[in-house]
Amino acid sequence: MNLEPIFIKATSLSDAWFQTLYRAVEAGREFTIDRGSFEGQKRLEFDYVTIHITHPGTLPLLPKVNPILGFPDPVEEGYLDDYLPYLMTGEEKEGEAYTYGQRICNAEASYIFGEYYELTIPDIDFLHEKCVWKDQETGIEMVNQMELMIWTYKNKGYRNNQMTLQIAQPSDMLLKDPPCLRHIDTRIQDGKLHFFPYFRSWDLFGGFPANLAAIEMMKQYCAEQIGVESGEIIASSKGLHIYDYVFEIAEAIRGRKMKEFRIASSL
Repeated sequence: MNLEPIFIKATSLSDAWFQTLYRAVEAGREFTIDRGSFEGQKRLEFDYVTIHITHPGTLPLLPKVNPILGFPDPVEEGYLDDYLPYLMTGEEKEGEAYTYGQRICNAEASYIFGEYYELTIPDIDFLHEKCVWKDQETGIEMVNQMELMIWTYKNKGYRNNQMTLQIAQPSDMLLKDPPCLRHIDTRIQDGKLHFFPYFRSWDLFGGFPANLAAIEMMKQYCAEQIGVESGEIIASSKGLHIYDYVFEIAEAIRGRKMKEFRIASSL
């Protein structure tokens, strides 16, 4: 059997969640997890999926489930207020191996300002004032990738393919629960800032709506700082999935039993 990449085009974040949830029930492959989070549980997973969201800023950013069904929304109101600092700042709690924001906003400067950068001395001096600082405990210089991306677009022009916010690092292969979000690539096209996030693994039911809503808010902030409009999101993953404990909820939301669909599609 060959891999089956799937493409979904949606208008809003809510539309993207509902469409993708329906497709997961229809096209996801069922398997048992060998290693990682929820080891031993079953899930339905896409081989590879790309979701193009043309108007991700449309409100509400979080999907709402029909209250008649009696199920809670996948993300609680107010969750983004607590989650957003974990994406846009270096905030982390004791005992955490990482946060997305820590990887984006507290990257070691030595990885960025190496031997071969193409910056003038005034550029470097300004950057150190804007987004580079020295960690008080380790003495290591750190850099905020998000602010560096904003500065580069504002001062070096829009047409380049280098502004990718990196979350992944090689040592993640040995973590018990490595970051699901690996990078957020960016582009300014037609006066708009577009984001291209990639997830190695991605919980469709709760993680997908929370992550994309926070990423959209981050994009809006960056676009405003650069002086362009906030644009589209094209997200992709080779591990977007739903777990077995939400199979019945997904069936109810889409209004058709999974077994009924699978029997009909096999005829």
